[in-house]
Amino acid sequence: MPGSSRVVALTVAGGLFLSACSGPPSAPAHSARRPDAGGSARSSGGTTLLATLRGVTVPGYDSPGGTRARRVPGTWHGVRSVLPVLATRSSWVRVRLAPRPNGSTTWIPVRDVRLSVTPYRIVVNLETTHLILYKDGRQVFSAPAGVGTRTYPTPTGSYFLAFREAPPRSSPGYGAFIIVTSAHSDVISNWAGSGDAVIGIHGPLGSDREIDSAGSRISHGCIRLHEADLLRLRDVPLGTPIDIVS
Repeated sequence: MPGSSRVVALTVAGGLFLSACSGPPSAPAHSARRPDAGGSARSSGGTTLLATLRGVTVPGYDSPGGTRARRVPGTWHGVRSVLPVLATRSSWVRVRLAPRPNGSTTWIPVRDVRLSVTPYRIVVNLETTHLILYKDGRQVFSAPAGVGTRTYPTPTGSYFLAFREAPPRSSPGYGAFIIVTSAHSDVISNWAGSGDAVIGIHGPLGSDREIDSAGSRISHGCIRLHEADLLRLRDVPLGTPIDIVS
């Protein structure tokens, strides 16, 4: 289960990963955002190629064989980075990154990753206030969701499941686990002194009636589900694409 550093992050004033869920934000501010790179590379069967980073850090490049642009950590908040692949070229893969700004990508040599696939994809539709799970390109289920309000919207774009985190013991309303996504709030830059505002998928927090059977706009950006619907996501692997659409 989670390392102690991640548990601390969760329990300090709501935590990094409970960023846009409940209570007033500490400092609303627009965050930098790059143009999104589009959806992940998918096969005709609906699977998505994933890249698990091998080292403590690996080099990231602006293009295959181009300029080294960054060092990509092998973990994010203590969890091994499993990143959706956007494109492949010879011995290179272009991957989506978890840290800010939203839409960050880089090219990584194939030798620095281990490749696998996920058959799943999650779509959060802000217009219909529903979360839909797909497997092998086919819809598995659709569930009503509590999403961000007009003032504190859930950010649209292409993201992924970064990892799961145990909820703080003092807040059972978050459900059995919290899905930490690679999405960051566009209007909250620093939630409760955490230094970030990461979007999570979790339980209803308050009454199930707030989500109801049609979904609603009730959060500061996080996605709330009925507990039974959240549990249906427990087997979805890290790196699975999450598309938030309006």
